Amino acid sequence: MKTIEFKTKIQNQITASQYWIDDITEQILYGGGKGGGKTVLGCNLIFGDALIYPDTHYFIARQELNDLRKFIVPSVAEWFEIVGLKMEDYATFNGQDNYYSLYNGSKVYLISCKEIPSDPLYERFGAMQNTRGWIEEAGEVCEAAKDNLWLSVGRWKNDVYGLKKKLFITANPKKGWMKRDFVDPFNENRLPISKQFVKSLATDNLYLPPDYIKSLQEDKNKVRRQRLAQGNWDYDEDADAMVTYDALSDAFTNTIVKDGEKYLIIDVARLGQDSTVFSFWNGLELYRIEKVQKQDTERTKQQAKDYAASEHIPYSHIMVDEDGIGGAVVDGLKGVRGFIANSTPLPTRDQIHRRANRIENNLIPKTSYGNLKSQCAFKLAELINEHKISFQVPDYREQIIEDLSSLLREKNVDTDGKLLIKPKGDVKEDIGRSPDIGDTIIFRAWFELQKIVIDDSPERQNAITKQVEQFTRNQFNQGVNSTK
Repeated sequence: MKTIEFKTKIQNQITASQYWIDDITEQILYGGGKGGGKTVLGCNLIFGDALIYPDTHYFIARQELNDLRKFIVPSVAEWFEIVGLKMEDYATFNGQDNYYSLYNGSKVYLISCKEIPSDPLYERFGAMQNTRGWIEEAGEVCEAAKDNLWLSVGRWKNDVYGLKKKLFITANPKKGWMKRDFVDPFNENRLPISKQFVKSLATDNLYLPPDYIKSLQEDKNKVRRQRLAQGNWDYDEDADAMVTYDALSDAFTNTIVKDGEKYLIIDVARLGQDSTVFSFWNGLELYRIEKVQKQDTERTKQQAKDYAASEHIPYSHIMVDEDGIGGAVVDGLKGVRGFIANSTPLPTRDQIHRRANRIENNLIPKTSYGNLKSQCAFKLAELINEHKISFQVPDYREQIIEDLSSLLREKNVDTDGKLLIKPKGDVKEDIGRSPDIGDTIIFRAWFELQKIVIDDSPERQNAITKQVEQFTRNQFNQGVNSTK
């Protein structure tokens, strides 16, 4: 075949390509901003190798297969034009099974990283045998998927051609495993030699029109501007975020006084699709997590009994997610608490005090919660931001941060209705799986709310309500008189 010549004026693309062909680097994170030439470089590395080395296998992975078909397939066709090859002479795309067959026997597979209920641990990737691979838009891909894709590379004809196993990762800034494993160690000069981070911004891409760069730099959304224009991995939190990233990270190192009261929170897998999670608490310290897949409610009930006995947890301190099939577990364990996310919120002193204070400040408040789960989520956010809670489960650090960063977001933050959190369906779509551990942490807050449930007499509650109503009327009348 004719010589493949990939010409570029982008120095960062050259640097990443050098890491791709060396005998030391194994994983490369490339990106940091929009328009940095990530996609065309990925096509060059994957298809360049596939054309050079006959009968080798590669993958291009992303969260949604449909996004690969919409964005990568056209980019591959464009790449063949850039390097001066007629695509029809060298590669054909199988749209039914989603892979490219090259004239020399090599194959490039398009892989979806979306969670499959029957395979929550992404074990399906473990059976794959690839020479090298590329994860595109890695901010959408969870760490478990990345880890299993990594295990699939270096397993097909690498020894024949003396090829080092390689994983190319492209992404825009997102807090999570990429920041922890690549960016932070790079900034602190402790990144292992087997990994490399190459930062690339739109301003580095000499092929982009000035108007494109200008639009990124003038984006009115502060977070999006920091991420996509500035390539800032330590970007400010979104306006709807209920906790700061720092406070959430601190929860894994917080030292709190434990009260000796133990709790067990259980999120039951719905029809076997998600993981059943048991989280163990000593006061507000999460000290143990157990996860199981594909088990029936009878087994879950027995495990709950065994854990309660071994950990000395009273049944009144056990909370079970009662939505879905969790109700069967609640029914079978007399005395445990059942949690229904959409149920009526608890009336609390804290709620009335906040309402009264906001009225006195002449503010229009969100005076109530839309449901019990939202109420518990706001209480949890308060505990995290005030450093009153501790997560002593380092093996689950990444998953907890990802779960709670997505769950603890206020819905309709710019309106004045009832306080609600982001719907679970949206969270699952964002992170590509069910936030099982994060849910149990939210449920734990119910016990803290219960401690401050109003126990005043009905007469006292009515008196408080009348005082608030009278104050509101007085404020309204004052406003009418001043207008006159």
